[in-house]
Amino acid sequence: MFPSIEPNEVGTTGLIWLFATYGYVLFRASELISEGSELLLLVPSLAGLVGGVVLPLLGAVPDGAIMLFSGMGDIETAQESLSVGIGALAGSTIMLLTIPWGMSVIAGSVKLESDGDGKKKAVYTSPKEIDGSLTENGVAITEQINQGSRIMMYTSIPFFLIQVPAFFMKDNVAKGERYWALLSLIICISGFVGYLAINVKASQADQEKNRRAQVMIDLMKKGKISLSGALKDMVASYGTPSQNMRNEGYASIPVDSDGPSPKVKDYLSVVLKSTFLSYDTNGDGSLQISEIQRFFRDFNENLTDEQTTTLFKKYDKDSSGCIDFEEFILGVHSFLTAAESSSSNTKESKLAKATVEKALSSHDDEEEEDIPEEIADLPADEQQAAIKKMAFSLLAFGTALVLMFADPMVDVMQEIAVRINISPFYVSFVLAPLASNASEVIASQYYASKKTTKTITVSLSALLGAACMNNTFCLAIFMGLIYFRGLAWQYTAETISIVLVQFIIYYMTKGKTQTKLEGLLIIAIFPLSIVLVAGLEALGLD
Repeated sequence: MFPSIEPNEVGTTGLIWLFATYGYVLFRASELISEGSELLLLVPSLAGLVGGVVLPLLGAVPDGAIMLFSGMGDIETAQESLSVGIGALAGSTIMLLTIPWGMSVIAGSVKLESDGDGKKKAVYTSPKEIDGSLTENGVAITEQINQGSRIMMYTSIPFFLIQVPAFFMKDNVAKGERYWALLSLIICISGFVGYLAINVKASQADQEKNRRAQVMIDLMKKGKISLSGALKDMVASYGTPSQNMRNEGYASIPVDSDGPSPKVKDYLSVVLKSTFLSYDTNGDGSLQISEIQRFFRDFNENLTDEQTTTLFKKYDKDSSGCIDFEEFILGVHSFLTAAESSSSNTKESKLAKATVEKALSSHDDEEEEDIPEEIADLPADEQQAAIKKMAFSLLAFGTALVLMFADPMVDVMQEIAVRINISPFYVSFVLAPLASNASEVIASQYYASKKTTKTITVSLSALLGAACMNNTFCLAIFMGLIYFRGLAWQYTAETISIVLVQFIIYYMTKGKTQTKLEGLLIIAIFPLSIVLVAGLEALGLD
């Protein structure tokens, strides 16, 4: 293993330098692992597996390595150093569910308006137009976020199991907990496998949806199918029952309906996102009427200028002379629902469907992701081999760095605790997430700042996924140490704080929105959780 400098042999400045150095290396290692995983998305046969298995698993490697090495020293000192591991587990879980979560809510906030039933809904049609209100601005909490929080609570069950003997046993704790730890280990592994299976299924579904969307875009650009021919049947099949499907032709645009159903809106967003960006020539996130006219012409819809102007004015609600992506989707949906449903149009839809299905059969080997410049110029038959080589090199190097530096990082945090005379738990609780989870924090802020339903879902779901991995993969490492090494689980206060924070987040995601004020309250949970642990320990719960 790597250690070349003993933390107890250096001064305070040297100790700080060691922590900063090891922390930076672990941060870069997690970035290399992430980059390697994303490269594998360019390999069609592995893409579904990457999103569902590789990314969640390797994202937990830095935390898991710190926890593993915290219990791998001499048996006499392993119990004490295990406090570093539990601190990393608690700090990682609680930090990810509080600070980056609250920051994502604040960064991704849009207007909240009443939906008519006394409840609030997030309005993404004009995300830039928000004021400083803490209660009137916020984000949407989607079903995917709801589901992620429920899964998080299910995966927290092993914490309760290991706490059964921890509450009641005073003598021979390690021996009494051993088989409880084994049961918890089995459940952790089962939860881990189940969580990965759910992600694999979801990733494969997303991959297929995106593949079909790309085929439709390609065919529309080539003039083989029109916009309405490609999408009208889908809108009619999955739209709301009360939508007013008109038969008078394009002159009836716009329509006053309930708008697209969530499924239709999501599908249109996937199909038309790249197209919208390609027509947004100045990159300001909106389209002018001339660009909308060109869009309809290019996609084989012969609307008059008057028809396009009527449609444009309806969704340019602030009369700014341009519409953003959310308004663009609503406008396209309005156009599709107002399109005439004559027999010829039905035939066109059937022909478009057959054309898409035929194209799908020959589209399997095409790539939609951006290929690195150093690979893009290679012959097609060499690209896949080069991508795999680069991806696995990054993954191997990143993982090797984690394994080399996790052990010395544990020693550094333990020495910091000795120098300032506090429990190693508190040191690792605060410092370990800075090294192992910085990339997740940055990514969550990046997605949230885009201010769309999809990106806030990605941001918050990723944080929930990291908590699930801690509850399964990382906790399984702890249970294995307790069972195989005969160590004791003496972390009642820490367990209460971890489970309580997860329950609070679960409760706060049961609604449809979260406000900026709730985001600030969630951030405040992080320091309060440290106070909670200290208070519970003062009461003798450990």
